Amino acid sequence: MAVLAGLIWLKNANCFGLETWFDAISSCNALASGSCGLSDGSSAGDWRLPNIKEILSLIDYGEFTPALPSNPFTDVKSALTDQYYWSSTMNQNASTHKWTVKLDFGYLKSELNSEDRYAWPVRGGQ
Repeated sequence: MAVLAGLIWLKNANCFGLETWFDAISSCNALASGSCGLSDGSSAGDWRLPNIKEILSLIDYGEFTPALPSNPFTDVKSALTDQYYWSSTMNQNASTHKWTVKLDFGYLKSELNSEDRYAWPVRGGQ
């Protein structure tokens, strides 16, 4: 785990691999101590998919590949290929689309729920 932007982020930024948005929500909500390298005593329901503001709060536009201010994380998908992370935020103009962030430079993109993207679990800060 790493604390950044007042939130606790899973250290492994690629615990689940590529998933649809619905699977990403389920995976994050089911995350608990004993999986993904966690030994924090957390239970299912403690972790969640971050909203778009939360994931964007990590972005440092002065950095690239990844665009993070410091990188205490493992397996961050940030190559110049199509490697986006889901947010829980719906595109207001299309309910079948959710906002994603590409961590190489911090690009935003609205994507269909059925696309395969990465999920990076977060939980409230302490």
